[in-house]
Amino acid sequence: MKRRLLVLALLCAPLAVRAEPADWQTVVGRDLKFRLEMPAPAKETTAGETEKGHAGARIAWASKHDDEMFDFDYVDYQPGWFSSHDSKEMARDLGRGDAEKAFPRAKYKYVLDEPVTLQGWDGYALDIEDAEGAVVMMRTYIVKDRLYRMLVTAKYDTTTRAAAKRFLDSLRLSETRK
Repeated sequence: MKRRLLVLALLCAPLAVRAEPADWQTVVGRDLKFRLEMPAPAKETTAGETEKGHAGARIAWASKHDDEMFDFDYVDYQPGWFSSHDSKEMARDLGRGDAEKAFPRAKYKYVLDEPVTLQGWDGYALDIEDAEGAVVMMRTYIVKDRLYRMLVTAKYDTTTRAAAKRFLDSLRLSETRK
C-alpha cells in the first residue's frame, strides 16, 4: 500500500510543479497580412496622428503579463517609401532609432544589435539589458511599404524570457520574399 502511494505521489509530482501558462491569444491583421501571439487580453489601438510618409494610421496591440510589456504595431507608408531605398539600411535606422540616447552604452549592455530577416524580409533586432539582467527586446521588419515593430520586456528569469521569445518568434507574414 505504501509503495502504491509513493508511486502515485511520484507520478503526480510533475503535475503539481508545472506552472499554469498565461492565456495567449492570436492576433490577426484585418487584411490578413500577419498573425502573432500575445498574452491575453491584447488591446488594439489606432494612433490618430500620422508621421511623414504614412499612408494610414498606426495600428497597435499591447498586453501585459507578469508586469512585462508586449507591444506590436504596424503602419503602412506611401508607395515607394521603403521599396525605393535599401531596406537593410532603413530597417537598421528604424530598428535602432534613438536607442543610444534612451539606453546609453555606459549603463546598458547591447546583447543583440544586428540585422535579421523574417521570411526573407529585412529587419533589425535590438536587445538591451540593464545591470540587473532585465531586458528590452525590439524587432523591426520592413515588408514592401509596411513597417512592423515588436517590443517586449523581460526579467532575468526563464519564465519571462520564454514568454518574450514566444512573442517575438510568433510573427508570421502572409507574404514571403524570395
